[in-house]
Amino acid sequence: MINFDGLIAQAKHYFALAEQAVMSMEFLLQISAMVLIYLLTYVVSQQLRSKFRFTREEPGEGAHGIQRLSFKLGETFFPILTITVLKLTSVLGKQYQFHAWLLEIALVVAVLIFLNSCIRGFVASHSVANFMRWIGLPIVFLHLIGVLPQVVIALEAMSINIGNVDISAYGVSRVLVFGALLFWLGRASNAVGQDLIRSHKTLDITTKEVFAKLFEVALFCIAFLLLLNIMGINLTALAVFGGAVGVGLGLGLQSIASNFISGIIILIDRSLTVGDYVELEDGSKGFVREFKMRYAVLETYDGKDILVPNEKFINGLLINWTHKDPKQRYRIDFSVAYKTDIRAMVEIVKEAVATHPQVISGDDVPFEERPDCEIDSFGDSGVNMFVEFWMDGVDDGKNRVGGDLLLIVFETLREHNIEIPFPQREVRVLNENPISFSNTTPK
Repeated sequence: MINFDGLIAQAKHYFALAEQAVMSMEFLLQISAMVLIYLLTYVVSQQLRSKFRFTREEPGEGAHGIQRLSFKLGETFFPILTITVLKLTSVLGKQYQFHAWLLEIALVVAVLIFLNSCIRGFVASHSVANFMRWIGLPIVFLHLIGVLPQVVIALEAMSINIGNVDISAYGVSRVLVFGALLFWLGRASNAVGQDLIRSHKTLDITTKEVFAKLFEVALFCIAFLLLLNIMGINLTALAVFGGAVGVGLGLGLQSIASNFISGIIILIDRSLTVGDYVELEDGSKGFVREFKMRYAVLETYDGKDILVPNEKFINGLLINWTHKDPKQRYRIDFSVAYKTDIRAMVEIVKEAVATHPQVISGDDVPFEERPDCEIDSFGDSGVNMFVEFWMDGVDDGKNRVGGDLLLIVFETLREHNIEIPFPQREVRVLNENPISFSNTTPK
């Protein structure tokens, strides 16, 4: 039977102790110390943020990822300084026989608030943020109040034996928690590291992509080894695992390995870089937008993304339109009537084509790169002509510049009364009085 009188008496005892503690001089000193610490750390943190431009000015919408990260780090100056000074004050109080219990409680709360603000500011994934709040923060709280070792002992006692393998609740929980943390840290560090590498101005695009890919591989290898260590697997057992991986590469993973090695070769020999316009043997063509470990992303003029395995760039025929020079030569065809003054018309068409803003022209341009109009052949209805021109970048022809230039040529010919021929057919009647056949009865 529950002794309510004893519970009430114990509650009154704890309430009296709390009332005595609140009314004591130590409580007032600790409250004053907390207020002073918060004021001091706030002033110092604001001074530190004002010293550096990347922590003082909030980046705009198009700012670099490193700039946004630096600004968010600047926002953590105040809680970090507060936690540091609170911890230092509580440690000094213990040395001088002063039990700073209120400062210790404030320290625990400050740490939890700081970690929660870091999760809100740096973790973009909603599921990962919830995992850290509901799993990570309670673990940190148990550690700060010194109860975590007892919880670990209790979880280790909850275990089952399967042969020579001992599986405990603590081991499973540790793998799940640290595995999720390592996975998130790997992805976040990979994004930040690749962003930092690609923003380096002294490296060309190819070198940046090589370093970014090697950084990604090294980072996830380290995360995998750490996870194995957390799981309690002896790393010397990786020799057996490496043999199994070698057999797997020979049997079923050779395509993945081939694509990965092909991507490294492409980036090293600089035969293909981000921004190149390429055309494959099967007719696929587009701009290279990104290199992945297994494939490259080609963006077409229609806005579609084509995922091309890296080995196709090595084993098949590849046309790189912009490998050495972004300038390209194009041609459009048209016809004029046979009565046209061809020499005069050629000059008129060349001047008209040169007026297009994307066509390379002018006196400072080499003669062989200026617009040129020539006779192609003599057709049934007229003289078949063509005009060639150079332009910077790659054009998709019929959908953009090619259509503009055809319109310019058409309007120019009409303006100068130059006839554009079309097929004409003449039908002649050889016998105007045809013989009429009638039904006659033979005699």
